[in-house]
Amino acid sequence: MDQKELLYQIGLTLLPNVGDVNAKNLVSYCGSASEVFKTKEKLLQKIPGIGEINAKRIVSNKNVLTRAEEELEFIAKYNIKPLFFTDEEYPQRLKFCNDSPVLLYYKGNANLNTEKIVAIVGTRKPDEYGIDITNKLLADLAGSGILVVSGLAYGIDVHAHKYALDNNLQTVGVVAHGLDRVYPGSHTALAKKMIKHGGLLTDFMSETNPDAVNFPKRNRIVAGLCDALVVVQSKREGGSLITATIAHSYNKDVFAFPGEAGSVLSEGCNGLIKRNRAGLIESAADLLDAMNWMQQEKKSKKKQVPLLISLSEDEQKIAQTFKQKKQLSLDEICYASEMSVSAVSTLLLQLEFSNLIKSKPGKVYEFLG
Repeated sequence: MDQKELLYQIGLTLLPNVGDVNAKNLVSYCGSASEVFKTKEKLLQKIPGIGEINAKRIVSNKNVLTRAEEELEFIAKYNIKPLFFTDEEYPQRLKFCNDSPVLLYYKGNANLNTEKIVAIVGTRKPDEYGIDITNKLLADLAGSGILVVSGLAYGIDVHAHKYALDNNLQTVGVVAHGLDRVYPGSHTALAKKMIKHGGLLTDFMSETNPDAVNFPKRNRIVAGLCDALVVVQSKREGGSLITATIAHSYNKDVFAFPGEAGSVLSEGCNGLIKRNRAGLIESAADLLDAMNWMQQEKKSKKKQVPLLISLSEDEQKIAQTFKQKKQLSLDEICYASEMSVSAVSTLLLQLEFSNLIKSKPGKVYEFLG
């Protein structure tokens, strides 16, 4: 890894009022993080989303590199892996999310681009029913090769991580603070086990506390990192419902376990199901069936590869955007392929005539190959 370029990548995340979306624009126009810091103010002003004020801040805030040097020392000392959004090992599923982090910090051994990832979330104060569901779900997923993601919080999160480990499933905790600490502290022993059999992931630098404002960003990573998100148990309002809403906006598959009518802890899940914001599942088998994660699905994937050979280079590029998900929105396809809306629309129509793409309501497309 180019340590000098990494220094600028970290520095890019420290620039005030730039944010992830604009940071990606800067890299796209300038070519790299280091070039962002070398580009003249007048040129920076012309980049979409930057403008005069932000351009001035960028050229006058090169002192952020001093803090970036400290972070370089920290990640080297504690064997933390930085993942910039252009890196091959950066979670590919997150690349489909426009507001995904520019830079992630990861400590662990799980493949963040593995074939099947499920996020499991829920209330921080579950009852026995919610804990039992989580336990049975993970027990029945044993041997599936699924990577389990959650937020290492109290309640359903910690039970999801614990039962995943108990059933020899790798599990990754997405945290809302730097990797120099564990929150809550009572989960430190579990976090150490997870690093050996999964990992910890964050977009926050060391010395960052788990402040309330950080948790929405944490929830976005949980939602974007998975193929399917399962809400086990939730009140009418809460972080898990926010995560489910984000996952839905990312066109992820969202599922919920139904609960007892009238129970406060069931209002969230029952509400998601009633509003068609989540599919109803009652078991691991329901989840696997809904996601088509069966042996015949693997066989069908092998059959689709030769079909791509006869496609044009641009058509293959569009087809490859469906590698992680069978359904994508027009915006997601444009973002992943780095092509214009008009070009993508033309190619999608050609693929539809070839029976490889099916258009659905809301400018959503399903890959049939």
